[in-house]
Amino acid sequence: MTLGTFRRRPGELPRDVTTFIGRHREQTELAALLTAERLVTVTGPGGVGKTRLSLRVADGIKAHFGDGICLIELSALRDPELLPHTACTALGLPEKAGQSQLDTLLDHLQERDILLILDTCEHLIDACAGLADILMRETPRVRVLATSRQPLDVPGEHTYMIAPLPVPDSVADVTDSGDAIELFALRAATVVPGFRLTEANAGQVVALCRRLDGMPLAIELATVRLRAVPLEQLIERLEDRFRLLTGGRRTALPRHQTLRTTIDWSHELCTPEERLLWARLSVFAGSFDLDAAEEVCADGELPAETVMETLIGLVDKSLVLRADEPGARYRQLDTIREYGADQLARSGEQEAVRGRQIARFQRLATYFDEHFIDDDQLERYRALRREHANLRAAMEHAMLLPDPTVAADLINALWGYWQISCLYTESRYWLGQVLRRCAAPSRQRARALGIRAYLIAFQGDLDTALADCDEALPMAEALGERLLAGRILLYRHLALCFAGRLGEAAATAEDALAIMEESGDRIGLVALDAQDGYRHHLAGEPEDARRLCEHGLGRLGPGTGEQWLRGYLYYITSAALFGKGDHEGCEAAGRTAIGIKTELGDMIGTAYCLETHGWLAAARGRAERAAWLLGAADRLWRVTGLRLSGTVVMEEFHQKARTAALAELGERLFAELAEHGARTPLETVVAATLDDADKLPGALERLTRREREVAGLVRDGLSNREIAERLHISKRTADTHLEHILAKLGLTSRSKVAELVANVTTRSGP
Repeated sequence: MTLGTFRRRPGELPRDVTTFIGRHREQTELAALLTAERLVTVTGPGGVGKTRLSLRVADGIKAHFGDGICLIELSALRDPELLPHTACTALGLPEKAGQSQLDTLLDHLQERDILLILDTCEHLIDACAGLADILMRETPRVRVLATSRQPLDVPGEHTYMIAPLPVPDSVADVTDSGDAIELFALRAATVVPGFRLTEANAGQVVALCRRLDGMPLAIELATVRLRAVPLEQLIERLEDRFRLLTGGRRTALPRHQTLRTTIDWSHELCTPEERLLWARLSVFAGSFDLDAAEEVCADGELPAETVMETLIGLVDKSLVLRADEPGARYRQLDTIREYGADQLARSGEQEAVRGRQIARFQRLATYFDEHFIDDDQLERYRALRREHANLRAAMEHAMLLPDPTVAADLINALWGYWQISCLYTESRYWLGQVLRRCAAPSRQRARALGIRAYLIAFQGDLDTALADCDEALPMAEALGERLLAGRILLYRHLALCFAGRLGEAAATAEDALAIMEESGDRIGLVALDAQDGYRHHLAGEPEDARRLCEHGLGRLGPGTGEQWLRGYLYYITSAALFGKGDHEGCEAAGRTAIGIKTELGDMIGTAYCLETHGWLAAARGRAERAAWLLGAADRLWRVTGLRLSGTVVMEEFHQKARTAALAELGERLFAELAEHGARTPLETVVAATLDDADKLPGALERLTRREREVAGLVRDGLSNREIAERLHISKRTADTHLEHILAKLGLTSRSKVAELVANVTTRSGP
């Protein structure tokens, strides 16, 4: 079973892929500053190592924060209006109906003891400053660690400047102290097997590191050249480069110029094809794969068949890195990407490359739109989810074009992506941009209104949804857009169902059906079968609901790979059969539904499924099971919108189940079990649901024997190093055990582990 599409959980810190060098004093000072002050900004030039140091320190002091640490990565974000949304996404907080993302963020953080890392703020400095200021004033226990090339300049900010790595004055001073020389030696050994620092080469290494001002990125870029030239020639060529820039004087360049000059030098040492690809890759805001590089970056000057070899050349030179993600994906450091973007802007071909980028994502989005119910739905959705940062970049670039229909068609084509991913607020923002630019009646405007209505209906914003449909429908009809008119009626039908206006919904379904059959809209017809089945369920007509869902499944065909609508067809069947009193049928359909919805990562769909399993458990007198199922569902409702989209009939089912479980368990035990369901990792809840378990696994039962041993020592207050010594394992192994413990228990800090183990031990007795 797969939940979502990303390897790292929201906010989780990335792994170090190379050895961290030195910075012992800085780690100690920054850790002390972070435990004493609420807002700390780590500043320094690009390439000095601000992010790596900050993540290293944060990981070392995470036990100080009861609610853990959350990393909010901003380098791929360009629109400051999406900053609160990005923060909520990092915290795993999808949108709430009728509430701004900033309010959602502040509500969540109100009483939390958490460290937020705002990484790479300089290009969004005003927005980051505003957010940090609000957090300082409105969330008393939150601390913020920002990394930026300049301070945020807000009240209460403490800045910590990171200097380049120290370079010894002479060969005699070279030690293993974590300085620039050690960095060079370690990186050189990965490039030239067997390389080591000796008396013979130490002077040359000192001279090189001094010339590079101890800048970590500059040293790493220079070290890569050892593949092609020996150390003495490397120094000579670099020195020639610097002498040219200083007119032959020995005057050192400013450090930002040192890095720029090193990158310039790396650029000049690239082949013409590598320079071209480097510049063109800068349009990608996030990671990318080879197919994307070939489609966006290739042309007559750089043929597609040469892109792979050229990309390998950039990887060999450390100008492109392998991404810490599943699959063969690549990324560029911000400083390298910025340099490439500057080269692209100077080349005069920026518009052409961005045009190919927009065209690529338009093609992917259009395919997903037109083939939404095809067998490869899950694969296509996950491909789009991996590209989210690049989708944003493509939409931003499209918004700059004089023709507003380009951006509109891209954003509208993503309706299914917005729905499955539950990105309601972000989709509302982009659709709002479409409506602002496409103010006159048009197909694009009518479609954007209809899609917005559809998406916000799931959040319970029904008045706005119906108003959007009322504007969109006559527009589509006047334009002769019959298929679009049918879809808008579909969206109106959903909002009417959620609003409990079932008579109007029935009439709307008839109108939609006629148009969809006329236009051959198979996607719309399957969706209408599901929605009208839901209407019959709400009306207390379970057989009609079941019949329509069966009809919808027949439209999809046996063995279909479609997930989203199929999951809802099974869910509605389950809910209808529950209403009929057919508990066995309800359970069978519900098991299929929850498996589909969790595989897809559809959080609203999963919440619906957990609800119905909870109702079924309560009806069967299995109160403990009902309590943790309802608690797990409530956790999802809190972050996706109104429970059950605010539908009165469905809320009555919920309250009846809750009342029955409460009557048997009492307030205290019901609350404990519901909280246990809410705090247990979703995959564990789903597995227990499918196993027909009455109890969720105890927290410690999910751990291996060694992990339970480590958790017990955490409870006793031992550090990871002390645990390693006690168990005769390496510290890194102890670190890994703790990471696994946190992931399995759904916890964010050592203190939470200690508290949980202590509570379990107390309840179990000696």
